[in-house]
Amino acid sequence: MKKAILPFCFAVLSTAAFNQVVHASENETPAAQVNQSTASTQYVSVNPGSYLNLRASASDNASILTKLDNGSSVTVYSVRNGWAKVTANSKSGYVSSKYLAPSKSGSAKTVVQPKTAAASTQYVSVNPGSYLNLRASASDNASILTKLANGSSVTVYSVSKGWAKVNANGKDGFVSSKYLAPSKSGSAKTAVQPKSAAASTQYVSVNPGSYLNLRASASDNASILTKLANGSSVTVYSVSNGWAKVTANGKSGYVSAKYLAPSKSGSAKTAAQPKSAAASTQYVSVNPGSYLNLRASASDNASILTKLANGSSVTVYSVTNGWAKVTANGKSGYVSAKYLAPSKSGSAKTAAQPKTAAATTQYVSVNPGSYLNLRASASDNASILTKLANGSSVTVYSVSNGWAKVTANGKSGYVSVKYLAPSKSGSAKTAAQPETAATSTQYVSVNPGSYLNLRAGASDNASILTKLANGSSVTVYSVTNGWAKVNANGKSGYVSAKYLSSAKPGSSEAAPAEPTIKYVDVEAGSSLNLRNKPTTKASVILKIAKGKKVSVLSESNGWAKINVYGQEGYVNTRYLAAENPGSKSDSSPESVTEEPLPKADQPAAEPSIAKPSADTYKLVAVEPGSYLNMRSEPSTNAAIITKLDSGTAVTVYKEENGWARVTANGQTGYVSSQFLSEASQDHLDTANRKVNTVYTSYDMTLDEMVKVQLQSNPQTDKKYATYIREDALILNSSTNPTSGVVKGSGWNVRGGAGTNYWAVGTVGSGETLSILSKVKGSDGYDWYAVQYNRAWVNASPEDVRNSLDPDTHVNNPVTSLQFLKLSESTNLDQFEVNEKILAGKGSLAGHAATFLAAGAKHGVNDVYLISHALLETGNGTSQLAQGVEIYGKKVYNMFGIGAYDGSAVTSGAKFAYNAGWFTPEAAIMGGAKFIAQGYISSGQDTLYKMRWNPQGAVAAGAATHQYASDIGWSSKQVKQIHNLYSLLGSYSLTLEVPTFKR
Repeated sequence: MKKAILPFCFAVLSTAAFNQVVHASENETPAAQVNQSTASTQYVSVNPGSYLNLRASASDNASILTKLDNGSSVTVYSVRNGWAKVTANSKSGYVSSKYLAPSKSGSAKTVVQPKTAAASTQYVSVNPGSYLNLRASASDNASILTKLANGSSVTVYSVSKGWAKVNANGKDGFVSSKYLAPSKSGSAKTAVQPKSAAASTQYVSVNPGSYLNLRASASDNASILTKLANGSSVTVYSVSNGWAKVTANGKSGYVSAKYLAPSKSGSAKTAAQPKSAAASTQYVSVNPGSYLNLRASASDNASILTKLANGSSVTVYSVTNGWAKVTANGKSGYVSAKYLAPSKSGSAKTAAQPKTAAATTQYVSVNPGSYLNLRASASDNASILTKLANGSSVTVYSVSNGWAKVTANGKSGYVSVKYLAPSKSGSAKTAAQPETAATSTQYVSVNPGSYLNLRAGASDNASILTKLANGSSVTVYSVTNGWAKVNANGKSGYVSAKYLSSAKPGSSEAAPAEPTIKYVDVEAGSSLNLRNKPTTKASVILKIAKGKKVSVLSESNGWAKINVYGQEGYVNTRYLAAENPGSKSDSSPESVTEEPLPKADQPAAEPSIAKPSADTYKLVAVEPGSYLNMRSEPSTNAAIITKLDSGTAVTVYKEENGWARVTANGQTGYVSSQFLSEASQDHLDTANRKVNTVYTSYDMTLDEMVKVQLQSNPQTDKKYATYIREDALILNSSTNPTSGVVKGSGWNVRGGAGTNYWAVGTVGSGETLSILSKVKGSDGYDWYAVQYNRAWVNASPEDVRNSLDPDTHVNNPVTSLQFLKLSESTNLDQFEVNEKILAGKGSLAGHAATFLAAGAKHGVNDVYLISHALLETGNGTSQLAQGVEIYGKKVYNMFGIGAYDGSAVTSGAKFAYNAGWFTPEAAIMGGAKFIAQGYISSGQDTLYKMRWNPQGAVAAGAATHQYASDIGWSSKQVKQIHNLYSLLGSYSLTLEVPTFKR
């Protein structure tokens, strides 16, 4: 086998395999390792109709695995501190031992959390319109499970230290007992976080015009929730270590207590980050026309927040190692202290990055009318900061490998040194990317209030760089196939040429200022194609159901440009109506007939779609909150296998008659093609979903990396056309051969007709090959195209390069997740994970807290751990996940570690036994430790690095310590991870993208 057990099994490592014996740590080995012979059978003894919670660990706060009815039989292994470790209904966990009896006739006791003699029904009593937080534990800092409106009924189990343990709306948690009343008529109290007896109202006291930061925690480094103006009223709950816990403007957080006063007339103090006693006002002192960089941290490499002109006033808080911490123009950051002076009359110094002793002034030397690109780094592929006209003056700091590091027009960057001259009279050369003779200034001509998209490429599908208003001036360099290459507002890109005019226009064919709302009107059961161009020959972006509301941007020649499901494209105007034809609701894809019928511009009139490769994928495109049915057959009458959320990535195998055969989340079935769309941009990065991208450089070119990898015979399951030379075969016919027997051993089957093509694989003596055709090879021999039936073959150099090249994946919203930093937590909400991801997932259900704890303890991304376990255990249903008896003990293995081919259950169980994984929790914690030790802690903390290990290749000059030999392994693993992230409302993740030398 040429790859590790997929999807994620760590049992087989194909290249420089990682082998290690793992011993469970003290925390990961269950406390009770008793002999089965000491176990006893007992029975749940609670009030009839009540239940007893079976919990994941010996704690009232542990997650509930199931609820046990009165009289249920349980096997008890040990009892400690009032908790019994038991197995019941095939689940292992912990119950309170006081609710167990030796027989069913034992006297009934009160249930753990239902109503007991002491339980009572009470009601939320807060101000009308307010709410009461139901929290996960008895603490103001505990996570909020839900919000309870005034008058809500709750069941109260106990009250301790001002907190009531309750059940409300089917959720167990804790509320502040002072906001409960014995009846709905109880006098209303203030909501959860208003003033208490200890609370007081105080006022922000800072200099007029200053503000006070409200922070997320009691630290100067905590994130800023909002800024409070002088005189703002705040409710103060407590003060500790100089920080006050407050509520202001509906937000709760922390402020510096020294900037609060008991009344608005209190003497004003300086704001939290304005001047303090040690603060001083100084002035930027650089050459006139120069500027000083305000940076995010005290480093020349830190990002630039803004540029400060000569004479600008700054507030200085401290100076360390030549850097001053300052505030200027409302921004806080760092500047070089040597460019500050106590007054505006201070002698001017050179700007932070102007000329040094070695700097020289040179001039851009290109053809008149042309320009020279100033780039962000010394590369033709680097982003363009600005364009320098012929004769422009630049300050040159250094020259290396044909690139000059310069400053020009207030910007620092790199230019090609061959287009610089020591004087303006230097002979002009052709610019790196000069304008042509046809360069002209034109104007955007769209309806007033509309805009024209400036795109990164000459395509309706290219990403949008910016939007240009009607009348905007653009510089046009060329026009090809209806697209104009332009520069506008300092950005270079492409616009549709038909929306440009030589004079400032009044109107055009562009989208109306206010889009018109229309509805898709096709026959029942049909759908309407959204195309990327206004022609029936254009490719289909997605299919729109009858009755769907769309925004019409423009109409021309029988085609309407519309926006639907967040996509822009074209539809035939005859299938749009001003009023909803009354098909079915837009809110759920289930309300739309899933089997399209032929009509006009619809799929039945077009040729069948060719079968794509198994790596072809699309995204589910339904309204947010809706879902798409995956069915067992291509019919609306077929059984529903699962429901797919909006944004789910699916692998598409074929599309036919309006149905697509797909795989998603480990299940294969059929979905309606009309609810699938191409992935054109990363929808994972939203207001509450943070995607941070960093780059890591490797001292090797991509070509060198490909050469290194080819030496290790990288594999693929892709099918190639394969050829073998004539003298390798004994043919069944000299005139019209259909098969041949291999004579001798060691013959290569190649990817083309000639020895200059790569060897796809080998064949052995006596093997019979089916012959497809004969061609004359580049070496003069006859070569036969043959069927080469192997599951895994040597990948072509081109495919290896494509898989290795980060540019192949970095802009792809799915495969870019192979750069996901696996050594960082995602900051997930365990309740959201349990509800949206792990619900119904067998033995993994309810274990969000365990996965999060495992990730935090061993430094592994929690979503990756969950995805790994779901794939390896078949969504928590595999034998190893459910528990396997071995050596008299039940063991668990959630990641397939040690589960070798041919004996996966036995070998995986033995590994788990030796590691001490006798509970699901221990298996999750121990598996996370194994994963971390094997790759992530050694620096291979992305799927890309696990597969390719670029740092190892640089160090050894050879492929080393790679998890699999399949070139597509890292791309294949990310669909599940992508789908899990798509389900979550909030997270923060980091992508670490490799870069190779140019």
